[in-house]
Amino acid sequence: MAAEPRRTESGLPIEPVYGPDTLDGFDAASRLGAPGRYPFTRGVYPTMYTGKPWTMRQYAGFGTAAESNARYKQLIANGTMGLSVAFDLPTQMGYDSDAAISHGEVGKVGVAIDSVEDMNVLFGGIPLGEVSTSMTINAPGSLLLLLYQLVGEAQGVPSNKLTGTIQNDVLKEYIARGTYIFPPKPSLRLIADVFQYCRAEIPKWNTISISGYHMAEAGANPAQEIAFTLANGIEYVRTAVAAGMDVDDFAPRLSFFFVSRTTLLEEVAKFRAARRIWARVMKEEFGAKNPKSQMLRFHTQTAGVQLTAQQPEVNLVRVSVQALAAVLGGTQSLHTNSFDEAIALPTEKSARLALRTQQVLAFETDVTATVDPFAGSYVVEAMTDEMEAAALELMAKVEDMGGAVAAIEQGYQKGEIERTAYRIQQEQDSGERTVVGVNRFQLAEEEPYEPLRVDPAIEAQQAERLARLRSDRDTSAVDRALSQLRKAAEGTDNVLYPMKEALAARATVGEVCDALRGVWGTYVPVDRF
Repeated sequence: MAAEPRRTESGLPIEPVYGPDTLDGFDAASRLGAPGRYPFTRGVYPTMYTGKPWTMRQYAGFGTAAESNARYKQLIANGTMGLSVAFDLPTQMGYDSDAAISHGEVGKVGVAIDSVEDMNVLFGGIPLGEVSTSMTINAPGSLLLLLYQLVGEAQGVPSNKLTGTIQNDVLKEYIARGTYIFPPKPSLRLIADVFQYCRAEIPKWNTISISGYHMAEAGANPAQEIAFTLANGIEYVRTAVAAGMDVDDFAPRLSFFFVSRTTLLEEVAKFRAARRIWARVMKEEFGAKNPKSQMLRFHTQTAGVQLTAQQPEVNLVRVSVQALAAVLGGTQSLHTNSFDEAIALPTEKSARLALRTQQVLAFETDVTATVDPFAGSYVVEAMTDEMEAAALELMAKVEDMGGAVAAIEQGYQKGEIERTAYRIQQEQDSGERTVVGVNRFQLAEEEPYEPLRVDPAIEAQQAERLARLRSDRDTSAVDRALSQLRKAAEGTDNVLYPMKEALAARATVGEVCDALRGVWGTYVPVDRF
């Protein structure tokens, strides 16, 4: 009796051998096309990495703005081509560092940003006209974008020269992470306002990074990751179109964010399938005519969820494989996790090693010598087709429920991801799924490791900075600006213009978010399980 075939992370069978019969009837011209041409299966640009490598980003941010600024300068000196900012939990939730709810979390998982003064320190001495900056911020993403613009103006950099990305993807927060503030409807309105504002004011900025990464970290398999991410993308496009925008006016600035796991072949297939699905959706459903509107451009981060605290040096190997999968899959930018991130914030040395991993791939291997080296592979083309079919089936279920927001309100995506996470954990616990150093090949005793630690005094320091800010600023100017912001939020005007005025007057992140909370309320999820 033949053994059962192995299965991918998405539960699809992997055959021991693939051959020509696997691709019987496969039409390369329509399924693949040329690199840089519809349906973009082979990549979004004709030359991909043969002209220049992907953008090498390193996600960093911890403690105070001054500490993070020093780390960014180290990364730039080591060859980083783009910055990627991590914010602490209070900032992500729209609270100031001195708020009672912020206690114990200030500076812990990222940098604390309370006002334009902190933002000026964060990017002090870094020419914003010459770097590309990605900011992992969602519910208050518009605020951090405006703070960045204000810093650029202070440096004398025209806003049309600023390049970068805000994540700004609130729908996945309701599904996987929980750092939401407002209910879905006003959150989508705020995102549409960002699209309109950036088209007029910051035209080179990527207005959203529609993220599957965090769903994958919560347990989503690759098919769920791209299905639920693309379904969210469709919701954002519909929102912008409903607000009166032409799809080709904003779609070229949409970008995506995916994970890259150690299952290299399936990950390559996932990226190729995602490009093909998105191109077809944008062309056929939304009538996008600009090829840039049909392109799925994406950033990749190696899989933090697959890092282990046991034998952490083994993570160097995992990250190398994950990074290779992202490159072979055609990513536009890449962050490689540091080997010690399962224990604590990365040290300077471990962050440098993570960057060196990318540099070895880019400059010592031959993977940048040719575009889409897996094209025509029996196994990869078969897996790409299977991944596409699995993702489309899940997307159809979301549509049947009324779209991404309606499915979120019914708990569909969250429930599916939780079931997958539970199954994977069971497989690890039983030994069916090997995790090196955890359930096989363990050490009797782990070697000691000294992690980077965040000074708990940071919270008090930030509170002192806020007290000085509030005593030194023009309080009446802040009050007037916040009043104008509330008025815009109550109506239909774009809220980013009065929001910028408030931030320029040195209103804090918490004060601006509180003004919007007063109008829009906060989201309280319904437990449906």
